[in-house]
Amino acid sequence: MRTKWSLILFAAFVITFASFASSTASAAIVSGKSMVQRKRVSLANDVVMLAHQFVGMRYRYGGTSPRTGFDCSGFVMYVYGKLGIQLPHNAAAQFRVGASVPRSSLRPGDLVFFNGLGHVGIYVGKGRFIHSPRTGERIRIEYLSGNWSRWYVGARRVVA
Repeated sequence: MRTKWSLILFAAFVITFASFASSTASAAIVSGKSMVQRKRVSLANDVVMLAHQFVGMRYRYGGTSPRTGFDCSGFVMYVYGKLGIQLPHNAAAQFRVGASVPRSSLRPGDLVFFNGLGHVGIYVGKGRFIHSPRTGERIRIEYLSGNWSRWYVGARRVVA
């Protein structure tokens, strides 16, 4: 009798778990995004949110930390590094990481490159990017227009 109840409880558990797993998968399908896509979007959003925290911080040539300030590639390296993604401290070297992205397909978190690979920033959406511009200036958000559009080289998606 005891084993009969154990089997019944086990069967109820399996049916409940299977039903939950099925409804979770259905919810993912209905929303149009797989769990992997959600994780990518979440990580990209984390990149953008973390980067926003440094708006107003001063530029420093060779800088790689909030304590000292950032240069452009040091800023990108630091933000991604805080989220577990290691990047080199050089814009041209960062351009060799990830997948190429057409400008028309940019997503938040993508890296955007300028000036013959001499400058890098993080795309934040709506035609804007965040970057550490140059000596005497501070981290800020700008539009990918005007000079930045003329100097644009390409983009890379590090978070696939």
